[in-house]
Amino acid sequence: MMGAESAAELDLALRALADGNRRAILRAIRSVPRPVGSIAEEVGLSQQTTSHHLGVLREAGLAVGTRQGTRHLFAVDTDGLAAVRSYLDDFWPSKLSALKAVIEAPEGADLG
Repeated sequence: MMGAESAAELDLALRALADGNRRAILRAIRSVPRPVGSIAEEVGLSQQTTSHHLGVLREAGLAVGTRQGTRHLFAVDTDGLAAVRSYLDDFWPSKLSALKAVIEAPEGADLG
């Protein structure tokens, strides 16, 4: 059972992931920290719009900002993604069991 705080954090993360621009930003920063200008150029958004989306991703725990000298770099926050993955992984055991039952059932059996 998920606590209220965990549920609220998950809701924030899932809402953030619902936006295609934010998913594109996450793809852009998944392998190496990058500055806003570089991210904006890759995803085809203005720097202002990209900064807004990065703020939403940070609030949702999916991205983290760090300073490297005078540059502000953004990267994926793997802890935030781990929480989302853990939630989604809970759906797989029952789905895999159902798939196994279908595959192993005698041909023509009524499974549902």
